[in-house]
Amino acid sequence: MTSDNIQDLGTLLYEVRDRVAVITLNRPERMNTLGSTMKPDLARAFFELARNDERVRAVLITGQGDKAFCAGADIKERANEVVSGTDHFVRQKATHELLRNIEEFEKPVIAAINGVALGGGLEIAMCCDIRIAAAHARFGLPEIKLGVIPAAGGTQRLPRLIGEARAKEMMFMADLIDAQTAERYGLVSRVVEAADLMPTALAWAQHIARHPPLAVMFAKRAINRGLQTDLDSGLEYERYASAMVVDSEDRIEGMRAFVEKREPQFKGR
Repeated sequence: MTSDNIQDLGTLLYEVRDRVAVITLNRPERMNTLGSTMKPDLARAFFELARNDERVRAVLITGQGDKAFCAGADIKERANEVVSGTDHFVRQKATHELLRNIEEFEKPVIAAINGVALGGGLEIAMCCDIRIAAAHARFGLPEIKLGVIPAAGGTQRLPRLIGEARAKEMMFMADLIDAQTAERYGLVSRVVEAADLMPTALAWAQHIARHPPLAVMFAKRAINRGLQTDLDSGLEYERYASAMVVDSEDRIEGMRAFVEKREPQFKGR
């Protein structure tokens, strides 16, 4: 498996492996929490590097070590912080925009959840298109224990993923669930042994990366838009998305390759 040089972006590492951008949250001594410069570093990795690299057809995000994907906010950094409600409202808008932009990123994003995904860590994972978890991973939105609420999209995305009743149970109880329960709830797609996590996630990402990128991008957009609206509006957007790719070079190449029984060479146009 080939890999370009690893770039150290501060709180995370970035590399490209066979058309897959691998982003590794790299604060293992702080459980990969969202402190220091991690939010702007994430923005740079997604929207400056992965977006502008034509080689990249998919993104994989994981955490350093085997304890944490991301344990959410860095409470040690925030414990003595004093902030007004109005300032918090404005600041959270920036966080919402970052995670929403990751959710709407035009290339598919897979989360390889290598340990606990708590609070903001789970909220990042829920913005990804596919979540694969190590068997020892655990999940939770325990913010209520600290006198706050999940405020990086957790109150909105978790019910959409696992249903209202289970989402309320997780948030109100503020307890963690194990990987097997997360799979049963539909929060993750697959649970694998820790040693198999990155090979499995990379294999999935590289499989997707072999597909025509325009078709993948517009399928993702159609799904995301449809989940936010009524069926008729969703079907209208599906027609729009279909029209965007029907006359693409990739569509022609895909059908020719099928007829000629050869591997297609997709260009993303």
